Amino acid sequence: MRAREEWSMRKLVTFPMLLAVVGGLVAACGSGGPDDDLKRDVVRNYADGAHAMYAKSLASAEALDAAIDRFLASPSEVRLDAAKRAWLLARDDYGPTEVYRFYDGPIDNAEDGPEGLVNAWPLDEAYIDYVEGDPDAGIVNNPGDSPAIDADLIVSLNEEGGEENVSTGWHAIEFLLWGQDLNDDGPGLRPVEDYTTNANADRRSTYLATVSDVLVRHLREMVDAWAPGDSTNYRAEFLSVDPDEALRRIVTGIGEMSRGELAGERMAVAYETRSQEDEHSCFADNTTADIIANAHGVWLVYTGDYGTVNGPGVRDLIAAEDEELAQQLEDEIRRSVALARAIPAPFDQHLREGVSDADPGRQAVLSTIVALENQTDTIVSAAEAIGITISVS
Repeated sequence: MRAREEWSMRKLVTFPMLLAVVGGLVAACGSGGPDDDLKRDVVRNYADGAHAMYAKSLASAEALDAAIDRFLASPSEVRLDAAKRAWLLARDDYGPTEVYRFYDGPIDNAEDGPEGLVNAWPLDEAYIDYVEGDPDAGIVNNPGDSPAIDADLIVSLNEEGGEENVSTGWHAIEFLLWGQDLNDDGPGLRPVEDYTTNANADRRSTYLATVSDVLVRHLREMVDAWAPGDSTNYRAEFLSVDPDEALRRIVTGIGEMSRGELAGERMAVAYETRSQEDEHSCFADNTTADIIANAHGVWLVYTGDYGTVNGPGVRDLIAAEDEELAQQLEDEIRRSVALARAIPAPFDQHLREGVSDADPGRQAVLSTIVALENQTDTIVSAAEAIGITISVS
C-alpha cells in the first residue's frame, strides 16, 4: 500500500488559514524524496520477505534431505526419481532468494557468507566423482586422499585450487543425483547402481547424504539471520541503519541480479560461448527454471508481495516521486519475467553448435537478456529519483 494522508476538516477555516494549509502542502510535495515512514515500511517488509523466502527454501531443502535419506536407505529407481523431484521443487524455492545478494549481506558477505558453499558454479564434475573416460576421478573414488568423507572435508575442499573445484551446494547434489548430462534430449542419467553395486557406492552415498545436510545447515543460517526477535542478527542491524542505506542495499540487489548476474553471468556467457558447462543447472536441465525464479525474485522485491508476506515495495517509493517511472519499471520487470517463461526448455538446446542465431529458442534467450539489461537502466534511474545512488555491473 502506498503512503496516504487523510485530512479531516471539523471547523470552518478562514481564507488566510486555507492559504497557509495549501502552501504547506506544496512545500511538502517539493521536499525531495519519499516519506521516511514509507521508507522504513519498505525496508521492514523487505526483511520480512527475506525471512519468509528463506524459510520456504529451508522447508523444501529439508524435504529434499529427507527424500535423499529415504533413497539411500533403500536405493531404487523410484526413490531416486523422488529425490530428483524434491531437488527440482527445492531449487524453485531457492531461486527467488538470490535477489538478497550483492550488498555484503548474510548470504555473501566477505567474512563468512556461505553463498560459495551453497550455489557455486560451474562445477568440474571430475572433482567430485567419475566422468566419462575417467572412472577413478574425484573425491568419491580416491579414499587414499580423502579417507573419511564428512562435512568438514566437503566444506574445506570447496573451490580448493580453482573456482570450478566445487564440492558442495545445490550443484554438487544435482550432479550426484543426475550425473553428467551426456543426453542430447534430456538431463543426466546416473544409474541407481552407483548407490548399490558400482565402485565406491558407499562413499558416494555418504557424500550425497553429507552434502545435503550441509545445504540445510547453511539455509537455516539464512533463516536465522533474517528472523525477527533477535537483537544480534543481521536483520536487527539492517533495520537499525539509515533507511537510505538499507534502500541502497535493496535496490543494488535487484539491479545486480537483473544485469550483472542474470543477464550477464547466467545467460549471456552461455549464449555467447554455446557451452553447456556455462549453463547454471546443466545436469538436471533445470537452467530455464533457474532463470525464471531469479527474474521472479526481482518482481517480488519490486512489488513487496511475497505471498505470505505483503506490504510496500520498491515500487511504492518510486511512485511517491514519479508514478509514470514506477509504472514503466513495473511493466519492464513483468515483461522480463514473461520472456524468461517463454524460453523453451531445456536451455542447452539453444547452445548447440549449428543452431542459428535466428532460431526461435536463441531469439527467446537473447530477448530476455536485452529486457533484463534494459530494466536495469530503469532501476538505476529510479534509484536516482528516490535519492539513492547504486552501482551495478
